[in-house]
Amino acid sequence: MKRQIISWRAEVDKRKEELLAHTRSFLQIKSVLDPQTARAGAPFGEGVAAALDYVLRLCEAFGMQTVNVDGYAGHAEFGEGEELVGVLSHVDVVPEGDGWTKPAFAAELVDGNIVARGALDDKGPTIAAIFAARIVKELGLPLKRRVRLIFGTDEESEWRCVKRYFAREEMPTFGFSPDADFPLIYAEKGLTHLIWRQTRDAYQRLVGQPDAARTAAQPEAVLLLLEGGLRMNMVPDRARAVLQAPARTLEAWAQRYRGYLAQHGWSGAAEAGEAQLTLTLHGVAAHGMDPAKGINAATELIHFLSGLPLDERAMRFLRFADRYLYRQHGGERLGIAHDDAELGPLTLNVGIVRYRAEGELEYHINIRYPHSHPFERWQPILLARLQEEALTQEVADHLPPHRVDPADPLVRTLQRIYTEQTGEEASLLAIGGATYARSLRKGVAFGPLFPGRADTAHQRDEQLAIDDLLKATALYAQAIYELANL
Repeated sequence: MKRQIISWRAEVDKRKEELLAHTRSFLQIKSVLDPQTARAGAPFGEGVAAALDYVLRLCEAFGMQTVNVDGYAGHAEFGEGEELVGVLSHVDVVPEGDGWTKPAFAAELVDGNIVARGALDDKGPTIAAIFAARIVKELGLPLKRRVRLIFGTDEESEWRCVKRYFAREEMPTFGFSPDADFPLIYAEKGLTHLIWRQTRDAYQRLVGQPDAARTAAQPEAVLLLLEGGLRMNMVPDRARAVLQAPARTLEAWAQRYRGYLAQHGWSGAAEAGEAQLTLTLHGVAAHGMDPAKGINAATELIHFLSGLPLDERAMRFLRFADRYLYRQHGGERLGIAHDDAELGPLTLNVGIVRYRAEGELEYHINIRYPHSHPFERWQPILLARLQEEALTQEVADHLPPHRVDPADPLVRTLQRIYTEQTGEEASLLAIGGATYARSLRKGVAFGPLFPGRADTAHQRDEQLAIDDLLKATALYAQAIYELANL
């Protein structure tokens, strides 16, 4: 079939104001996982359900046929044919975190950018894909395949959405996810969400039941709790610890901690009372796939505490974490580091830390690994380290590496489209992130972040340039048209 010559950007510009209005309205929905408001039809909370409803209603208004799969996911479809082109995006976002200069869900326009949680990941690109499909549909272009926009609701957590969706719905022949970088991502690292735990009983078995002398000799200083982090795939930007000790000791430690903060130029606080000291630290959030870009408030606070004379359980916890997790973004001291020429290095993010003196110790660890260093190779090494502190491991989620042959027509077509519209070389990328592309038998990630733009996903003041939103919409429109006729 001969390709029609269409000015895709001109078609987008005709709909610019409407596109911006819907993008902002969509971003103003706080679609963060909220188990407290979960119910039948809204398994991840009311905000996420409202976001899914918004995009399905929008697609209906544009003349597409829609399906809601129990609130877990949904799709909008148009065209005819036996085969199916899939465009997969997600409507959920990570928590906003702290330190924003504008309200995280106001979707304000600032210096040519839309500033909001989800502007880049992935609600802005979701609206771009919807308008791209609308353009193809409204132009009445002939298609050999059906086009289906698939919307997930749990991408930032456990991917329960696409698991439920593809258990019931058709698998596309091929497709793309507008949830990463341009020019094109053809390979993604494997991803694991590991939960390490140590119960109080496991600790007692580790050190042996205390004799009468040890029981009588209570430590002067005790770490009562330490907590930091919200999600395994975010670098924690806040952490808090509470210590118990004599007042004179606490005041000295408070002064020492303030010096630690000043030394690094960090914000935080040390609040001393008669018997307790509360320490807080403000780090820098970043995406869990690149933890070195952030400042992990939890492990930085642990590093400070590891130099204090505390109770025995706290010292074992702190020394283990400080040795194996403090600034160990590649798992070097754990013995699992590996670098790959194609996909890059294994990365390790300490997303959540929870410690209670009389309760459980828990870490949520996010490890992303290249195909040349499989899970089965480094897993035994990791387990041996955990045994040192009687830590158990739960594999909460595991996604194997994903790769599409660079010579595949899917890849070649999208490369050509990118070059035609931008005039730039469409080099291929491999990433540590996990996009919905890997949920397809054959899928790649295609935008929305253009080369040279700052990646603000999962960070404070997340934003997307308005012009980039328009450019991405034009690219997606041509991609949908050409893939449906490939």
